[in-house]
Amino acid sequence: MNRPVCLTIAGSDPSGGAGIQADLKTFHRHGVYGAAVVSLVTVQNSLGTLSSEVLPADLVEAQARAVLDDLPVACVKTGALGCSAVIDAVARALSGRSLALVVDPVMSAKNGTSFMVGSALETAMARLFPLATLLTPNLDEASIIVGRSLVTVSDMQEAALEMRERFGCAAVLVKGGHLAGDDLVDVLCDDRGFAEFEARRIRNPHTRGTGCTYSATLAAHMAQGIGMREAVTKSRAWLQKAIESAPALGHGRGGLDHFA
Repeated sequence: MNRPVCLTIAGSDPSGGAGIQADLKTFHRHGVYGAAVVSLVTVQNSLGTLSSEVLPADLVEAQARAVLDDLPVACVKTGALGCSAVIDAVARALSGRSLALVVDPVMSAKNGTSFMVGSALETAMARLFPLATLLTPNLDEASIIVGRSLVTVSDMQEAALEMRERFGCAAVLVKGGHLAGDDLVDVLCDDRGFAEFEARRIRNPHTRGTGCTYSATLAAHMAQGIGMREAVTKSRAWLQKAIESAPALGHGRGGLDHFA
């Protein structure tokens, strides 16, 4: 097989709009072979997330090692991991391996259901973030990580640089989808400095799983050997199309159009 392999380590969404289901659809759409490790199970649909249950850390680690020891994984992306023990287990499984890593520090569902409990964030910052090729917090997550409110593009630049220097990851992408107004900006900080990626807000309510899909698209492009800045450009362009044509599927907020 001449297709690169991507592995997602994330939560399961039974309705298919987010989590590993969205990741696998995204991998397939972008021409990479997708593998998946389940870190937690959610009860959710387009109306919201009702509950979630984190899997035992040793089971998550065993899944990861089973894939990583067998398949030629080029890039891993992590999503919702749930708790400190699971994050530590994932870091152990990934440590010392030659592959790209996209860390999407998912902290909660859109309705506020927490996907990081106890000291999970502290463990992620100490054990997982330093392994990242690309860290992809949204505006709210970045604000929590740096401990202050981020409301402007300048704030985003400062936070991205601070996180890159603090954790030692190769690059940080602060996503600006939660900025006020219709002009949205993502800020990348890498070894070349800053890059800004602009877009107009699309007025479509069916945006569930946008963060998962975005990070999965980035992972797919990185697995194909595409450079960081070009990967962001390509990922954002496709994401805009996926939001524009997102279907009204379900009785609430649906997911994106992964066929876009």
